[in-house]
Amino acid sequence: MESATLEFLRRLRLNNNREWFNTHKNLYTAAREDVIRLIESVTEACATFDPEIAKTDARKSLFRIYRDIRFSPNKDPYKTNFGASLGTGKGSQTAGYYLHIEPGKSFAGGGLYMPETAALKKVRQEISVFGKDFLSIIHNANFRQYFDGLDEENSLKRIPQGFEKEDPMGEYLKLKSFVVFHRLPDEEITADDAPENIARIFRALQPLNTFINTALT
Repeated sequence: MESATLEFLRRLRLNNNREWFNTHKNLYTAAREDVIRLIESVTEACATFDPEIAKTDARKSLFRIYRDIRFSPNKDPYKTNFGASLGTGKGSQTAGYYLHIEPGKSFAGGGLYMPETAALKKVRQEISVFGKDFLSIIHNANFRQYFDGLDEENSLKRIPQGFEKEDPMGEYLKLKSFVVFHRLPDEEITADDAPENIARIFRALQPLNTFINTALT
């Protein structure tokens, strides 16, 4: 990915208004096309271990840069990042991969984010019954090379109803999402080998996604 893409996002952060954006629409278009090329290269590199990624339409995977400000106190009209959902449709109730591009805050990750109640219960049941398999995935050396553990944001304080209070997998049953992420410094996201590096991160994540999606089938 070109460093100019990050520079566009930096400038957008300082000039988050329609007048500046419309005047510099050519910079946005160039940056967007650059990100699409990166996504295409990543999906190509991932196809050997996850055929679903190979089906990704890079353009459709990219989230809109326009913010929905109707119910937000923040009225900035544009996001200051590019985000893409790979391997699943946006808003899908299955585990997939996510690429976030933002100066100083880029990351590659994925999993299942804030699923609906029925899907959440299925994943929790899978973790409770097949706890050893789940732990073998998140304690695997390749997984731990990139991920410290599952994100615990918004987790419950108590084990949810329907599960034993002494369930040995209790801490994971409290989770509302099953997601991980790996930070990507600016120099890594713009490096020539960025697609291959991101593919390695997604490869480490793939067993977790498979475990989650098995629970949902």
